Amino acid sequence: MNHSLTAELWDGTTARGTVILDWTVDGTDGVVSGLRPADAGDASSAGAGLPAGVSIIPGLIDTHVHLVGHAGPGTADFLTWPLTTRPEEQTLHGLANARAALRGGVTTLRDLSADDIQFSLRRALEQGVVEGPRLQAHGMVSMTAGHGDLFTPAAYPLRRPVADGPDECRKLVRHWARAGADGIKIATSGGVLSVGDKSAWRNYTAPEIDAIVDEAHALGLRVAAHAHTEAGIDAAIWHEVDSIEHGTLLTAAQADRIAGLGITVAPTLLINDRIAAGRNGVSPEQASKAAALVVERDSRMREAADLGVDFVLGTDANGHHVDFGDQMEEVRLMAQTFGWSPSRALEAATSRAARAIGEEGRLGVLAPGAAADFLVIEGRPWEDLSSLDPSRIVAVVSRGRVVFGALPELSPR
Repeated sequence: MNHSLTAELWDGTTARGTVILDWTVDGTDGVVSGLRPADAGDASSAGAGLPAGVSIIPGLIDTHVHLVGHAGPGTADFLTWPLTTRPEEQTLHGLANARAALRGGVTTLRDLSADDIQFSLRRALEQGVVEGPRLQAHGMVSMTAGHGDLFTPAAYPLRRPVADGPDECRKLVRHWARAGADGIKIATSGGVLSVGDKSAWRNYTAPEIDAIVDEAHALGLRVAAHAHTEAGIDAAIWHEVDSIEHGTLLTAAQADRIAGLGITVAPTLLINDRIAAGRNGVSPEQASKAAALVVERDSRMREAADLGVDFVLGTDANGHHVDFGDQMEEVRLMAQTFGWSPSRALEAATSRAARAIGEEGRLGVLAPGAAADFLVIEGRPWEDLSSLDPSRIVAVVSRGRVVFGALPELSPR
């Protein structure tokens, strides 16, 4: 089925003025089939025209989320809810969180602590069994007493797999590859929300990280590295991971190396600010760890951005500290922190974020052959980021179909 819209359009890097966007839906997916000047052809070929002041931008991409979290009314304890909720029920909450992100204009998510729940959900989304955003899912390789292991109390018997020593690390990478992972996540420093560790703790030795990255890349899997501290960032850079998550205390020298290697960084600003402020029922330990990190973060990251580090949208959304719907707020905060123009901030959430997840040219852009994932929104967000707000969304188009809102002569599913 073919569709067309006429409107002002920003294509992921450039404002195109008023154009005709053509796209085709075939089966479970939609593809952009053309972009034409609005005066091309006769009026009957122009498709539906949008009202003045309404424009089109690519759907946003959040490169760092955790879908499995309480999505129902009220609140649930962040750490214990996953331990007391059956996997079947967690899957439904994950789908609800994914759809909340989609309503907020995010058409692609990357889950960075996935297991069979997220792998199954991704397959159902790809097959059109359920409706939601595109999803990538990375399995985590964590050491005993590492960041990924310390979300589970010591006496709790149902623990996620861990790996110690190079051989075990390779085996766990292979396990996740066989299970259907799109990539691998590792930690090269301690964390903030993990319990009982410190951000400065080393996670994994050089031979172990070598084994993880080598095995993942041999199997065609990208590697995302959680790293807050200078030592953790050094380890991630040295082993040439594909992306760094957080990067809170990166130095100017590290920024030069990161930019040269083309490693993207997801700064996760909102969540660390909120934890440091003691919001959402965080523990004193968690608040203290976050506060110690963010005190120098903004000046360091601003310098890194000036040195060419490719910061991209990654919120660490989990439905508790950051909601699935807060992504546009994160983009506005990135622009403020880094001194970016609105257009550069939008690139971080679209075309540049697509490169971070290996989807450059297909996602995060509107061009012939790219995915038909886009937002119809009031205003021109590439000129004024106050327009980048969920309340300004007129419609969300995912896989070529209107999934929220409505468009002229097009009906929601």
